[in-house]
Amino acid sequence: MNSNSHQDETGALSKEAIRAELVARAVALQPLLREQAARGELDRVLPVEVVDALAEAGVFRLLTPRRYGGYETDLRTLTEVSEALGEGDGSAAWVGMIISVTNWLACLFPDKAQEEVFGTDPDARVTGVAAPTGMGERVPGGWRVSGKWSYNSGAPHATWAAVGALLKDDSGAVVDQALVLIPASELTVEDTWHTAGMKATASNTLIGRDVFVPEHRVLSVPAAAEGTYPRASREEALYGSTFGPMLLLCLVGPLLGLGRAAMQAAVEAAAQKPLSFTVHSRQADSVGVQIQLAEAALKLETARLHTYRAVDEVDQAASSGGPLDYAARAHVRARAGFAAQQVLEAIGTLLNVHGASSFAYTSPLQRIWRDAGVAARHAGLVPAVGLEVYGKSLLGISDRVSLMV
Repeated sequence: MNSNSHQDETGALSKEAIRAELVARAVALQPLLREQAARGELDRVLPVEVVDALAEAGVFRLLTPRRYGGYETDLRTLTEVSEALGEGDGSAAWVGMIISVTNWLACLFPDKAQEEVFGTDPDARVTGVAAPTGMGERVPGGWRVSGKWSYNSGAPHATWAAVGALLKDDSGAVVDQALVLIPASELTVEDTWHTAGMKATASNTLIGRDVFVPEHRVLSVPAAAEGTYPRASREEALYGSTFGPMLLLCLVGPLLGLGRAAMQAAVEAAAQKPLSFTVHSRQADSVGVQIQLAEAALKLETARLHTYRAVDEVDQAASSGGPLDYAARAHVRARAGFAAQQVLEAIGTLLNVHGASSFAYTSPLQRIWRDAGVAARHAGLVPAVGLEVYGKSLLGISDRVSLMV
């Protein structure tokens, strides 16, 4: 941290000072991220220089415990950092966010698992896939797990993976849905991520065959969804954060950054770009353009207001020592998807303003459009699911649509 950062009365850096420093570091990375974005797309993986810069800026340690050399911040800090990175490059922001939040997830496991992940490697990078596309069979001391897990963002940079599995008892009956921690070295990666956007996230498929997972590296998802974690109790408020909202809201930060980048590009161009087939030598002189820019700006503001209000609710609940109740979680799920759609609508309007040249390979707007279009379709942000979950909650209907609430 910078030595001139303000400090609290105890002489330690305050949470706000730490957040400001980490966000400033993310902003400082924007020129590098913009410069390397096209290369990352072409190679379908983040350049080594970008990964190293994210690590140096502390992005991967945002939610790692202080006892292991991390910053142990909060969801607000992660979201602000992700937003700042997203202004530079959506893929870099996404990978940084995924590794950070999955490092948090690893800290919900028993202490023995945490020690295995972070004890000898404070720079451990956990990635993961929550969908239970693996199967675990009971063996002495744990489970034998096999599966294929798609869309594992940041796979090339991971040291561990947290992947979903259905656990069977000796009779073959499914007894639980779990996340299991597996060293990356025990998994293979299949190159399956050939997409229109977010290309450099390298969100490839992990494959595991008969991997032994000891009991302490298993986390019950239904239990976690209700706020029961097998970690030891200690004074670390961050790891009392509510499971579903933490893993959903983090997805919006990169999208907010992409929206900001689109707005900046459109506004800067409007000052000099003519509005073809009209009397306006500058788009900025057109009332139609002015109205569209205002509408896009308000949609982006709406997305930020919903996101950060929900983020603060998650952090405040963690600080007070109690998880959010189901009604609050349902509200969060709906707001996350709604915010993502607001960003998509704003970007669509901004492309209308900028015109056909938005889609030139030399224009950052076409990559922003593609990246946002892919990111906003993450299963955790599907708006119809969030609205159904929230609508049922408002009506007092007890049917559970998803564990990820």
